[in-house]
Amino acid sequence: MVVLPIFPLPGLTFFPHTLLPLHIFETRYRAMVSDSLARDRRLAVVGLKPGYEATYDGKPAVYGVAGAGEIIQCDRLATGRFNILLRGDCRIRIHAELPTDTLYRVVRASVLEDEIPEGHEPLSRETQRVTAACIELLKAQGQLSPQVEEALRSARGPGVVADQIASAVIPDPGLRQELLETLDLRRRLERLAGALDDMLRQVS
Repeated sequence: MVVLPIFPLPGLTFFPHTLLPLHIFETRYRAMVSDSLARDRRLAVVGLKPGYEATYDGKPAVYGVAGAGEIIQCDRLATGRFNILLRGDCRIRIHAELPTDTLYRVVRASVLEDEIPEGHEPLSRETQRVTAACIELLKAQGQLSPQVEEALRSARGPGVVADQIASAVIPDPGLRQELLETLDLRRRLERLAGALDDMLRQVS
């Protein structure tokens, strides 16, 4: 089990293997960043469930699975605000919110591992399919550069490929959360490939 501060954000999904820049301006989250920097620099970013607007200033409901990572860059501004860069490294499942005297929320959670099928070069075909579908989609959207294509083709590991592509390309918040919560890597890759195919059909 781990204990982490959480940063609830609407419509945002934080995947492992990705970088997330954030501008921190609310008092409670400025305190969270200051405390995190003084400890282990770690925090979780969790999505807010629909209907959060009515209780945003309090404790609106959050999803049970979130992305966690480390503050790898931090610039404190003269206003007291922060620009930070988070590096995602794991999924977590939130088990309980802890009582605290801080302005921000703190949870007890467990780290979730990808479920990878056994076998030689597992999921290589599924990984290649997702990569190819993403390249075709970006090409159809006019967003494929040689540098992006090289980065996509050189990514290693099915979990890395799935998370980086989902983070960069999938716009729907509900689907992003679903992909974050899917631990079975084969199912995640198949779901992602289907979504990319659907998006490609819409722009073709």
